[in-house]
Amino acid sequence: MSDHYFSKNPDSEHRPQQFTFTLRGKEYRFNTDAGVFSKSEVDFGSRLLIDTFEWPDIEGPILDAGCGYGPIGISLAAEQPERTVHMIDVNDRALRLARENARLNKIENLLIYESDRLQNVSEEGFAAVLTNPPIRAGKQTVFDILQNGFAKLADGGEIWVVIQKKQGAPSAIKELERLAGSCDTAAKSKGYFILHAKK
Repeated sequence: MSDHYFSKNPDSEHRPQQFTFTLRGKEYRFNTDAGVFSKSEVDFGSRLLIDTFEWPDIEGPILDAGCGYGPIGISLAAEQPERTVHMIDVNDRALRLARENARLNKIENLLIYESDRLQNVSEEGFAAVLTNPPIRAGKQTVFDILQNGFAKLADGGEIWVVIQKKQGAPSAIKELERLAGSCDTAAKSKGYFILHAKK
């Protein structure tokens, strides 16, 4: 268990690497390492979420829940530097990399900090919460992120979730419908669903 990307201190031997990746038309450099999610490239689900996301009409901060080494939060923070983007993860190695990658790409409007699910998020009134949740951590963890992410939204705020059909998209849709009254499937590709609900 200690070696999963959703554990606090992965004990994998360090294997640092760096790659460049284009997100929303802009090129970024990312440092990664063993013991973090999708260390060799930005994973397809995160890319689909980043590409599909549309900025909410309301002002306010953004939350990237389960940020890993940072592609979602960093690429969005670069696009709207007047907003603060919170990036949280339970994995200390991922957080260190996210901070490195923020500096590497000269992005400053970020707050990057440790949080098991949303336990350490004191901010309220997010304009948007985005998550590529840690499916392997179990349904209870995923639903906890959905429920608390939704609760942290401002009125008119939006939650965006990427999840594979075979890994629980139908039950996540039902949960978001319960929370928000409705849930849209904003995109579908290769078995991945981008779910979108508004508060």
